[in-house]
Amino acid sequence: MTTETRTSCFRFGCLAILMFCLSSCSSAVNGPGGRIAKVKYYHLMPNHVPRSVDPTILFERQHHLFGGVTKNEIIDRFGHYYTIFWKADDRTGPVTVRFEYLQTHSGLTKRVQEQVVDDIHRHNVSKFQVTGQEYQKSGRVIAWRVSVLRGKEELVSQQSALWN
Repeated sequence: MTTETRTSCFRFGCLAILMFCLSSCSSAVNGPGGRIAKVKYYHLMPNHVPRSVDPTILFERQHHLFGGVTKNEIIDRFGHYYTIFWKADDRTGPVTVRFEYLQTHSGLTKRVQEQVVDDIHRHNVSKFQVTGQEYQKSGRVIAWRVSVLRGKEELVSQQSALWN
């Protein structure tokens, strides 16, 4: 075996291992009637500014604070922001995207936010936020679950590690 052949085999092996690792790290969840591709999460915390000179790191904080002029408006924007990227196999009827969560000071009381989506596309995005008085009173979100439902049928769901 020549050196070139060994180098090519080594590169191919490394590429195969890399592809396997990337596919196993995928956060996509498939269900019987849909798929949740990703759940993007951001926690806008009071008195915490990321230490970075990279403008892309600072952008998300500035994006969520945009429009807050007074101190109370800025305080009401603190909290948790979730963006769910999802698909439904059957796009004919309306679906409900349900976001359930537990907060630090609410005990075992599950809170729910829902969005009804009538116009289902190939790729869909739903956004939820726990901010304002709810965040100030009940604290941080410690566990969550998101599901896409058609009527009472669950098409797909994904949950955080602490959800039971």
